[in-house]
Amino acid sequence: MEETNMAVGNRLSEEVLNRLSKMLDNSTCGWRQLARAVSEEPRFSCSESQLTSCSLQVLSPAGSPARTLLAQLADRSCSLDFLVHCLRKVDHQEAVQYLTSTAVAEMTQITVQPQCQQATVGSRVVLTCRAAGPPGLSYQWFRGKEEVLDKSGCTPELILCPLAPDHQGHYICRVNHGEKCIFSHWARVCLVSSAGSSPDCSSSLIQASVSGLRIIHQPEAQTVSEGDSLLLVCKAEANPPAQYEWYHNRARMQEHKTSSFKIPCVTTAHRGEYRCKVFNFYHEMWSDTAGVTIGPSSITDATWVETDRGLGSPDSQEINRSTSEPAKNHLHPMASHPPPSKHFYATDKVALLIGNMNYRHYLQLGAPIADVHELTNLLRLMDFKVVSLLDLNLQEMHSAVTEFLLLLDKGVYGLLYFAGHGYENYGNSFMIPIDAPASTTSEHCLCVQNILTRMQEKETGLNVFLLDMCRRRNPHDDVLVQPGTLKVTANIVFGYATCVDAEAYEVKRENVSNGIFINFLKQRVCEDEKVTVMLDRVAEDMGRCAITRGRQALEMRSNLSERRSLTDQIQTSECSESFTARNLQWAIAHVLPPSKYLQFDGGVTVQLGFAAEFSNIMVIYSRILDQPKDIVSCSAQLTDFPLDVDVDLKTTNQETLLEAGSLLLIKDELLSPEVPSLYTRISSLQRLKRELTFTVCLHYTYSNMDDEVQERQSVTVGKPLVSKLNLHEPRPPRACSTSSSFSLDSFNIAEGITSVGASSNTWPYYGRESSTTDSLTSSRSANIPEETDSPELCNNPKPLVAGTSLSHSLS
Repeated sequence: MEETNMAVGNRLSEEVLNRLSKMLDNSTCGWRQLARAVSEEPRFSCSESQLTSCSLQVLSPAGSPARTLLAQLADRSCSLDFLVHCLRKVDHQEAVQYLTSTAVAEMTQITVQPQCQQATVGSRVVLTCRAAGPPGLSYQWFRGKEEVLDKSGCTPELILCPLAPDHQGHYICRVNHGEKCIFSHWARVCLVSSAGSSPDCSSSLIQASVSGLRIIHQPEAQTVSEGDSLLLVCKAEANPPAQYEWYHNRARMQEHKTSSFKIPCVTTAHRGEYRCKVFNFYHEMWSDTAGVTIGPSSITDATWVETDRGLGSPDSQEINRSTSEPAKNHLHPMASHPPPSKHFYATDKVALLIGNMNYRHYLQLGAPIADVHELTNLLRLMDFKVVSLLDLNLQEMHSAVTEFLLLLDKGVYGLLYFAGHGYENYGNSFMIPIDAPASTTSEHCLCVQNILTRMQEKETGLNVFLLDMCRRRNPHDDVLVQPGTLKVTANIVFGYATCVDAEAYEVKRENVSNGIFINFLKQRVCEDEKVTVMLDRVAEDMGRCAITRGRQALEMRSNLSERRSLTDQIQTSECSESFTARNLQWAIAHVLPPSKYLQFDGGVTVQLGFAAEFSNIMVIYSRILDQPKDIVSCSAQLTDFPLDVDVDLKTTNQETLLEAGSLLLIKDELLSPEVPSLYTRISSLQRLKRELTFTVCLHYTYSNMDDEVQERQSVTVGKPLVSKLNLHEPRPPRACSTSSSFSLDSFNIAEGITSVGASSNTWPYYGRESSTTDSLTSSRSANIPEETDSPELCNNPKPLVAGTSLSHSLS
């Protein structure tokens, strides 16, 4: 039978081979035992050097000895039947069960279809149906709806001899494998007289029966970008008329039952394999498989800009390029399959994301704002507590890292992402702050390896560093930094956006740029896979893209031996003090001021609302809620901001968020978006040394007056968001090496912190009327802003002592 000769490499998908490899990567009943078993066939015998090559795969982070052995067998045309035979020989029941049922049960394909035939009475007619698939296929023939009980009715060839009048009709063959089956085309058998064709078996009828149900337009593979529309079409000729069912990664899509399948706005969840089942009362056929690849947000159509994140000067020339090639960044379709059983948990998950753009002595960057924003949203979907900061100087970066380290504890997953300028010397990576001098050295930067050493002192469960920066050598820095000794904890993963001595690039679009690394990472980061496997797939995706090929390639370093994933669940002791303290500390850095309502002497009521774009960037919007009828024009504008923060006076009090410089917040996601507002964006809140005070200047005109009236009110809103942590102040050295046991009594909460904005889009974990732990762990909301009429922060039975800085009481 044809299925016994099905080659391993031709029919088993990459997913099946990887799953099988995991089963065989063990020493007791694994790939070595299989190698000995297949050697009974001389052409499959492996030499010592080939076995050594397999063994050495363990030195690679994602290497698999079993996968290498299976590749060698596939190259030698090993049949699936022989592979299953050898697995039975070594008594690997799990692999045998997987191959003979789950993995290949749906891979059966009919290779020879039965054909319509005309014959005379008494002659011999043979209808043939053959299928390729897993071992153990069986055949059943039917005439109409009745099974053919003849002895040949359960074989690939149905023999009708001698042909009799009652043999006329439509025949179909069902190919079975366990509980699954597929059907052949219908084939009609007609009787003809020796003088010619019978009247009821004319050529037109025969032609119709040959075609049966005929697909005249197959769905075509497509590569589209996020946000684009997707249209797949499958058309068929049939009598009775055909019905349609669409399948995505072998899962039926209940709502799609027409010949055309359309998605108006695609996301990465829509990529994969699509097929259409076409059927009527008598016939059933499957269309060709159409692979749909979701590209990284039109990256192949965008302008490619050689804006490297290395040590270029502010005067560096940008070289714009574009690609006219068709998109080549085809990603592997991801079949829908049940997630593997979980064995690892995090006691908590925290992340620090830093994006530096506005450098004083280096080329300014455009992508970090969007990169940090998008990664923030994705990490929150996986229950990470994320702080996102833009444009930090050296002191602020040091302080932010120290605060981040205070949140770590035994078993916590920690993730650090940096987008900006950087370099690498002698194997150490350095993140460059925005105030670094033109001839920068390691003393002006943060050493990533030093941070890693400090993280490991907390015995974290997983340390992930994603560095989206250049790694060229810095000719101004000859100092050999000696970071602390790393512990052998097997929990470190480095994901570099580019290779050693290479550059990282950005893709520019209309208003927002993206780093190439994030364009690919955001499509994979939420996959329920080991971190190293996920990053390997990102690297493969980048390698297939026409723009990145030969220019930028992801590099990964890891000693992660366990299958730890960013999607691992959080499992912590109920009401543990360290968990509660960690949540409280993080909450302090993400408090938005509550909405304020100002009454002016002229009878006008003004509302001030607050939304967070990042942990150190806030948008204030002013609205006129009520005004006397005799006032014909009225507006409330904000002015007199402190010099500590950055406010672009040209973009204050704008009618749209975009005009105010906020590219990421969406007006419709604010409460009451229909009420006209004026928007002002405030950045660099980490430099705020005192409470934020500004002036609301009300301008209005009466119907019977030409002169404009002005009223002013001073408003103080405390220290919003990350400003409470006083990142501008130096931290005691090695603050992270203190004891990791937290106590609520050790907290000094900054003055005036009595409520938390439930809607700070930079931190969605607070402001719900529930216990602190519940409210801080339940939210999985997206990065959207809302107004901040806030309930109380928490109802904690332990007293919180008023003070000026949370961080100093912990260090």
